[in-house]
Amino acid sequence: MTTIRPFETDDLAAAGQLLAARHAAHRRAQPLLSERYEEPKAAEAEIAAALEQDASGAVAVVGGQLTGYLIGAPKPSPVWGPNVWVESAGQAVENPETMRDLYALAATHWIDEERTAHYVLTPAHDPAALDAWHRLGFGHQHAHAIRPVPTSAPTPPASVRIREPRHDDIDVLARLDLALPEHQGQSPVFSAGTVPTFEESRAEWKEDLDGDIDGYFVAEIEDRVVGTAVGVPLEKSGSHIGPARPDHAGFLGFAAVLPEARGHGAGRALGEAVAWWAAESGFDSVVTDWRVTNLLASRTWPRLGYETTFVRLHRLIGY
Repeated sequence: MTTIRPFETDDLAAAGQLLAARHAAHRRAQPLLSERYEEPKAAEAEIAAALEQDASGAVAVVGGQLTGYLIGAPKPSPVWGPNVWVESAGQAVENPETMRDLYALAATHWIDEERTAHYVLTPAHDPAALDAWHRLGFGHQHAHAIRPVPTSAPTPPASVRIREPRHDDIDVLARLDLALPEHQGQSPVFSAGTVPTFEESRAEWKEDLDGDIDGYFVAEIEDRVVGTAVGVPLEKSGSHIGPARPDHAGFLGFAAVLPEARGHGAGRALGEAVAWWAAESGFDSVVTDWRVTNLLASRTWPRLGYETTFVRLHRLIGY
């Protein structure tokens, strides 16, 4: 018989064992992920770190043995609503069906706290686990993905030139900074993210261009800048943490092409430029992420060899 009860600090070691086993299975499907979380102590440390962020959750126990756990914590951002996030170290079960029972108990507490927007980052390789979450009313919102670095320099289309940005590009770069959130606010994405002002974007680009722009690129068509992309070390991303953060990885953190210039290969050329930058910088892989309802991103990045590692699922309670 399975007992479902609240997660307690004494559950940490056993939960670490479960997470390490989950991650080992995940790495068999995605070997570019970090091997460190196959070590139970490292996995346990990630769960402990999550608990320090005001996390709460539930465990499943059979015959005195922990067979599953689920923990989530709020994020202090108005963009996400009154929320709870289950991050990449926040769940592991021996039997995927158990997750439905764990969520039933954990979510009771979350709703008592009036946290009605629930987000779950779950491994993409396990269809049974995904099915359990889908049958809890969760839909697919976001993808995290990885690819190996290329072994040779890319050749962009003849009509596209890739170069580093300059200060005289700032106005078009600011426009590109707005193009992505504007696109995401439209159908079928309908993102609630805020769009910065032109002046805010321009000031931010000026600050960036005054500093280190290694990994920054623009695409030109007919001597006109039409797109930009930025590559940085993955450690600069707050969205890729714990088991979702591969070691020695570059990050395609931003890419946008002006609406009137799409369809001419500029986005692909920018993506390939960032991947080659990662290779030349000594990284082992490149990571990116996108809204799955963003039709352009969800088609472009897989064509460049990105394979989904984690998916963010979402449920809004009360509707």
